[in-house]
Amino acid sequence: MSTTILQSADESHVSKACQTYSITTTQFHALHSRSRDAKATAYCPYSQFRVGASILTEDGQYIDGANVENASYPVGTCAERVAFGKAVTDGHRKFSAIAVATDISPPASPCGMCRQFIREFCELSTPVFMFDKDGAFVVMKLEQLLPLSFGPEALPPLGELPSKA
Repeated sequence: MSTTILQSADESHVSKACQTYSITTTQFHALHSRSRDAKATAYCPYSQFRVGASILTEDGQYIDGANVENASYPVGTCAERVAFGKAVTDGHRKFSAIAVATDISPPASPCGMCRQFIREFCELSTPVFMFDKDGAFVVMKLEQLLPLSFGPEALPPLGELPSKA
């Protein structure tokens, strides 16, 4: 599936993606509609680039987020990090899928910072569904979006730094 642009209106595309990434068509459509609807809550007066995200937790709940900008540009927060922040502070730690929706075409992927943030909480096999303004989508595993990544398991346990060489 990698970077092939698929159509959410084509049930054969949806069915194949769902089979490949082990989610139901109901979950797919919920991720699509929720990420699309989350865009409407974006606060982006500077870039005018709305992004919505929806995360499917392992226990079947959806957590949504939208980008929130700030006049001091680096202070803004991407939709994916808003959604994960809400999910984590609500006690969720295991996730099945992520969806991101934008108003551009072709679909946009999460930025590099968000990819690393997602890596903190997701398995490398987690699918990331990216939707454009018309419902076309690309789906990739996190490991494809963030190759050669490192996560929490790569860090030494607290208090156990390696000896100086």
